[in-house]
Amino acid sequence: MQVPPGMYLDQMSGLVLPLGTQLAPVGRRIGAYFLGILLSIVTLGIGYAIWGLIAWAKGQTPAQQVLGMQTWKPQTATNATWGTMFLRELSFVIVNVIPFGQIVSFVLFVTGKERKTLHDSIAGTIVLHDPNKVLRPVRLDQAPAA
Repeated sequence: MQVPPGMYLDQMSGLVLPLGTQLAPVGRRIGAYFLGILLSIVTLGIGYAIWGLIAWAKGQTPAQQVLGMQTWKPQTATNATWGTMFLRELSFVIVNVIPFGQIVSFVLFVTGKERKTLHDSIAGTIVLHDPNKVLRPVRLDQAPAA
């Protein structure tokens, strides 16, 4: 398998990932879940929703932003778009409403080699830990000329 420049083959998951990143560890993802609840309470829900709408443009949730994680689409090798994040978060809400949906999602997440929850599978995303911010989106006014 050819690995493009700036990428590496993650042996555990079999995914080709950007250099300087790794699949977000289980503990960090669980921490993001509980941090999201805490941030939602602290910001009275409204602040969290507004923050989320802004963070989605960068392919992140507010908790992912705080913990240095990035939602990424391995099929296109790009950060998740706002639309992808909307689909991902909408499916998260739907999965949580379904009886036992959260449990099934958690079991798939913990046992799967790509660490995907149900809402990640629906949106076609994975979550990466990006401590060096190598996946920082390029602003349109800073993009190189074509």
